[in-house]
Amino acid sequence: MVVESDGLLDESSLAAAPLPQEAVRVRLDVPRADDLADLVFLANNKAVAANLATMPYPFSLQDGRALIAKAGLRHLNSAIFAIRLKSTGRLIGIARYAKMEAGGPVHVGYWLGEPFWGQGLATEAVHSLVDHAFTYHDIDELQGSCRVTNPASRRVLVKSGFQYRDQAMIRSVGAGGSVPIERYTLERAIWKSLKGWGQGR
Repeated sequence: MVVESDGLLDESSLAAAPLPQEAVRVRLDVPRADDLADLVFLANNKAVAANLATMPYPFSLQDGRALIAKAGLRHLNSAIFAIRLKSTGRLIGIARYAKMEAGGPVHVGYWLGEPFWGQGLATEAVHSLVDHAFTYHDIDELQGSCRVTNPASRRVLVKSGFQYRDQAMIRSVGAGGSVPIERYTLERAIWKSLKGWGQGR
């Protein structure tokens, strides 16, 4: 899921963090104008939008252009990435982290187009997203969430080191109302430990 920022971000500029962010099969980098057709085709899907907080359905060309333009802006403790297949370079989804409200925690959000579900690609993307957030920003904790009816997104968060915190309700534009979610957190210290284990230290 899932919770994507509506743009309530700290306006302090930072130098762009190094890109692309590589994983085994996917790469995270900045969405481009030539991604527009793929972005709209994949995002204009009720099954995708219903699992997100602020993504509209239908998702129009104007929505796609706005997302691409927003991704080019620099904000403190935030980033928006295209998720691409390394083998083709094509956009298959979006990953981001940002504050939902001024002074609030930094949330991760992500989605993949439906043809790319069930292949472990979201987990790779979120691992890279988390690495980027903790490596290039002074963030002590990340938060993520998923709808209680979305076990695939829950698995992505858990496999990325997030720990269950609680349940809440959130408004989903795509679902057309309030939906129950599970909230998860990942502390920097836990991330460091997991990175160390992954490197065999």
